[in-house]
Amino acid sequence: MKISVLQTDVIVIGAGASGLMCAAIAAQRGRRVLVLERANKVGKKILMSGGGRCNFTNLYVEPENFLSHNPHFVISALSRYTQWDFLGLVADYKIAYEERKHGQLFCQNSAKDILNMLLAECSKTGKVTIQTSTEIESVQISTSASKSSQFILNTNLGVYQCESLVVASGGLSIPTLGGSGFGYELARQFGHHVYPTRAGLVPFTFSNQFKAVTERLSGNALDVTLSNTDAEFTEALLFTHRGLSGPSSLQLSNYWQVGSPISINFFPALDIAQWLMDKKQAQPKSLLRTVLSEIMAKSIVLELQQLIWPQHSETALGQLSDTILQDIAKQLQQFEQKPSGTEGYRTAEVTLGGVDTTELSSKTMESKKQQGLYFIGEVMDVTGHLGGFNFQWAWASGAAAGQVV
Repeated sequence: MKISVLQTDVIVIGAGASGLMCAAIAAQRGRRVLVLERANKVGKKILMSGGGRCNFTNLYVEPENFLSHNPHFVISALSRYTQWDFLGLVADYKIAYEERKHGQLFCQNSAKDILNMLLAECSKTGKVTIQTSTEIESVQISTSASKSSQFILNTNLGVYQCESLVVASGGLSIPTLGGSGFGYELARQFGHHVYPTRAGLVPFTFSNQFKAVTERLSGNALDVTLSNTDAEFTEALLFTHRGLSGPSSLQLSNYWQVGSPISINFFPALDIAQWLMDKKQAQPKSLLRTVLSEIMAKSIVLELQQLIWPQHSETALGQLSDTILQDIAKQLQQFEQKPSGTEGYRTAEVTLGGVDTTELSSKTMESKKQQGLYFIGEVMDVTGHLGGFNFQWAWASGAAAGQVV
């Protein structure tokens, strides 16, 4: 019995941000596109992002906002499809959005607005077919004598053939939304080097005595500078039952290696040593926790007291030597802890590592090892900072491939 093979121009694996962008642009060039998605719905990660409001881009996109073993790779795509190009599309669809701090742009209503916009762009030409609940069992190259090689995909729902195959399958983060290692396996099948992957933009966990502190302070947040030897971020820190979260923790997790410490500056906007000296003069009979509670939540002050100055907890400021105060101030601005790990892919927003970009064209995202094979979005060794940068990379890399597939 002859198996019927559905022939199309382009197959995109993954109906997420980069895949839908690529499909829409390719279809507008007249290409017939089939998008295959393993989950039961499209754009799941778009819908949950930004607390359901989708932080879809950032006003201040620079190559420096991205991590990669090949840092120059992102420049070409980001410069040819910018945040302003995406904002133009958002404006065309009259999607209400708002700017939050650090240039982050969010939908005012719902992340559904962004997903619906992408689906509308895909349906404009009638040339995009999107198929969910599709498991790809194998990908092969046909051995026919035709001019260009053809990809044959065996799936649970049939056999498909195409000239251009775009891998937009994402990474390992949040497996409940469809994250998988499929794209990495496919890259290796075609001879690509894949950098080791790990969870990125993810909360820190602790197993030492500090874990009990974070449990007791769970729900408290404050602005700090969180740093290590490679990076520092001044943003909100959130205490949780498992450890430390909030933007500062998520950002620094991209630069953290297991076994290394992190440092918290609890007063990034203040010379706390000088402030304490002034308080010693003005309020010599006050306790340290009393004055610090003027500028920090009392619950946090009490925990820090136990960790930093327990032996001086009942000593008036006027009785503390300048040396002791300066030492306490130093610890408040260089409070070091060693995370035991992170929450892992379960809650990670992105996956670090991935397909080696030196083996891809920075202009088209095409493989240098297999003609007609493209990689876009998170599957590549490109990871953005928190704040809309990973979406902008999805739009830019998807557009770059969509213009040529």
